[in-house]
Amino acid sequence: MDTATSSDFAVSGRYSVIAGRGPSFYALLAVLAVFVVAGLVAAHQMETQGHYITGMNNQIVWGIPHVFAVFMIVTASGALNGASLSSVLGRSLYTPYARLSGLLAIALLLGGLAVITLDLGRPERLVVALTHFNLKSVFAWNVLFYTGFLVLTGLYLWTLMERRMNRLTKPVGGVLLIWRLTLTTATGLIFGVLVARAAYDAALMAPMFIAMSLSFGSAAYLLLLLAVFGTGGRVMDDAVVHDFKRLLSAFVVVALYFVIVFHAVKLYSADSRAVERFLLADGGVITVLFWVGQIGIGSLVPLWLLLWRPTAELRPCIATACALVLLGGLVQIYVIIIGGQAYPLDIFPGREIIESGFFDGAIAHYRPRLPEFLLAFGGVAFAILLVVLGMRILPFVPKTRGTD
Repeated sequence: MDTATSSDFAVSGRYSVIAGRGPSFYALLAVLAVFVVAGLVAAHQMETQGHYITGMNNQIVWGIPHVFAVFMIVTASGALNGASLSSVLGRSLYTPYARLSGLLAIALLLGGLAVITLDLGRPERLVVALTHFNLKSVFAWNVLFYTGFLVLTGLYLWTLMERRMNRLTKPVGGVLLIWRLTLTTATGLIFGVLVARAAYDAALMAPMFIAMSLSFGSAAYLLLLLAVFGTGGRVMDDAVVHDFKRLLSAFVVVALYFVIVFHAVKLYSADSRAVERFLLADGGVITVLFWVGQIGIGSLVPLWLLLWRPTAELRPCIATACALVLLGGLVQIYVIIIGGQAYPLDIFPGREIIESGFFDGAIAHYRPRLPEFLLAFGGVAFAILLVVLGMRILPFVPKTRGTD
């Protein structure tokens, strides 16, 4: 057990920036900058040449960039778990690490929003979405929720970093907790209210997205802590790692439970059995990704690493489990977005219609291309770059023995 405990950090209240002077640090910045620039170039090419250079088509209109964007947005909400545990639930064990929780949340949300804005095209018209609202649209709701999330998280960090504002940390943290759960609910309802998509159209999407958020965000946050405190001679209390590891295990189980219930309910309903058969048995790549990527790699293997005693105590194994949860979460979003679009539309549910020869009743095929991957990874690199620069410029990391 490390001798420098979280209670010591909380009492001292001493934070520092990361060193960031060696060649490895600048190499990391250079690599991230290259990915960001490549993403911007890809977005420019898609904007000027048209989406025909991508794998998207008239049936698959949300591609890999949307998968990464939704994944980062959902993960951003869950990344605040550490802050909520500290400020709202009074777990002083997490108090020294609450600042990093807020920084990660802001970076992930900005990265996701950057990708989705560039992928939709005409990013200069974002001001229209910010000033003209159709309150009957879930998309319009999310513009408000995302903006409010950034403002509230920034305010929360201010209450943590300004001693005179410390008394407001708990009330602001409570409001932020409610806001982020509402945001994730609205994100899930983007899909849950799409009645023409047989793979969606379920109110259960909302709580399932909350469970996914808690799982993905916890994995991302714990992975960040392990990375920051695994370098530079910094020490993190084992109690924090193992407590948050147990919490992550519970969230993975809850997320898996909602996935099982969601598909079980769909299978029970006669009008959605065909789409379930497509997703779970006859969907080709989608089916393989669901069972191998989402269920196996993203849920069962991480649970085994986190709960099996020989691996549960090892930080490299815990970090691997976190990475697998994130990989499985990305696959899950892919199955939801791409798989849901690949299945034929039901434009008029419950009605008999005369079908045309224009892809009616046909399974859509999608093969993502390089510009989509460059934009998606550019968004991820942008989020990581924000975290690294944030820790370099402002005191987000608690001082421990072995640090300056």
